[in-house]
Amino acid sequence: MIETADAVVVGAGIGGLVAAHTLTARGLRVVVLEAADQAGGPIRGGAFASLPDVPLDLGAESFAVRGGAVEELAEELGLTVEAPAGLTAWGYAAGRAFPLPAAGVLGIPARPWAADVRRAIGWPGVLRGTLDRVLPARFVDTTDLGTFARSRLGSRVADRLVTPVAAGVHSAPLDRLDVAAVAPGLLDAYARTGSLSRAVASLRAAAPPGSAVRGIDGGVHALVEALVGRLDVRLGTRVVGVERADVDRLVRTQNGQVLRTPRLVLATRAEFGPFPADGGLALPPAPERGADIRLVTLLLEAPELDAAPRGSGMLVAPGIAPGAVRAKALTHATAKWPWLARRVRDAVGPGRHVVRLSYGRMGEPTPETTAEEAARDASALLGVDLTGRVRDSLHQRWDGSLPPPTPAYRTAIKEFEQAVLAEPGIDATGGWIAGTGLAAIVGHARRTAERLGQPERRGTARSDRTF
Repeated sequence: MIETADAVVVGAGIGGLVAAHTLTARGLRVVVLEAADQAGGPIRGGAFASLPDVPLDLGAESFAVRGGAVEELAEELGLTVEAPAGLTAWGYAAGRAFPLPAAGVLGIPARPWAADVRRAIGWPGVLRGTLDRVLPARFVDTTDLGTFARSRLGSRVADRLVTPVAAGVHSAPLDRLDVAAVAPGLLDAYARTGSLSRAVASLRAAAPPGSAVRGIDGGVHALVEALVGRLDVRLGTRVVGVERADVDRLVRTQNGQVLRTPRLVLATRAEFGPFPADGGLALPPAPERGADIRLVTLLLEAPELDAAPRGSGMLVAPGIAPGAVRAKALTHATAKWPWLARRVRDAVGPGRHVVRLSYGRMGEPTPETTAEEAARDASALLGVDLTGRVRDSLHQRWDGSLPPPTPAYRTAIKEFEQAVLAEPGIDATGGWIAGTGLAAIVGHARRTAERLGQPERRGTARSDRTF
């Protein structure tokens, strides 16, 4: 028996769920098919066994405010958006900790001579970085972020500021990051100003005041839970084929379900199996494998952390010395998020803190990390001896995270999008195509669904895609 639906979304990550939610709001009957037994992809929640009523994010824990798409979604779902505490983020490089400069983009400073930049890179770094303001703008390779940053600002800025931030966020070396993908608007600003630091200053001046990120009271994973509660999401249902049926398509699953639909959203990069030629689907490009990420979340009994000695958290440059910190980032979650601090304090009183450490860099093995090993890294990063003070822990692994946004992969994605958009009634979204970060994925998913939901545009190729 063939079931009919106004739209079928393949993949129940946040992109697929948002696309389904947007189509449903237009009055369409939407079915979401997900091969895994849990929705949300890398957005997931959990709790310590000793604090079952205190929710924790085991994946994404914040989102960028740019575009406003995530905040609008949270409001639609009745969730409360909360700003982080007004604490400075820190960096850790060459064996020492320092507050990250306030005015920057992906660690690139707007003023290389500023005092907070000087504390991080020293006078030799300042003198080299200041040359950016007088070097000619021509003959600079802007293909990847590493080459771009080093050629304009020098190795100290690249290694001690840009690497901890940009490579930490994207889990890939700087020379593998496509500038346009990871820093939208930066190349245009550079073309206008002729200087990388001036370009950053112009982007910062145009940004809204206040923190660039927000969270959700109860955790970012509350977005997924709220969306799943409103949608027809079928877990454990893998798509194995798509066939044409006049102007519609038949979507077949491994358990024998067949759905007929005029609208199909591909919200996962997973290869569903060989598509017949008349299915009208181009295969997505094969990406380079992303880093294997390990997240270790610790519940610590440490009143010394009440003062948040290293702010809201730290981003760590790779270390090669014996005994170097292996974590690439640390989030002092109870210092960063007031909602979480309130809930932990209400549950167990003062002096308890939640700290999350992230492990895994592209091209490097990511061994499992014990709670004790994570506590040793946290001790070095926070400047407080935390060994023997772990009261509970959670471990989450994400194997082969999102593909790194290399220049070659972004070019292949653009070609794939153009091929998909040439087919009527089909579109694609999700982190694998939109890029890293909730703001990018949610905005992309909304635009995708809005195009696909326009009846007058069914059956015609679409040329208004924004790459």
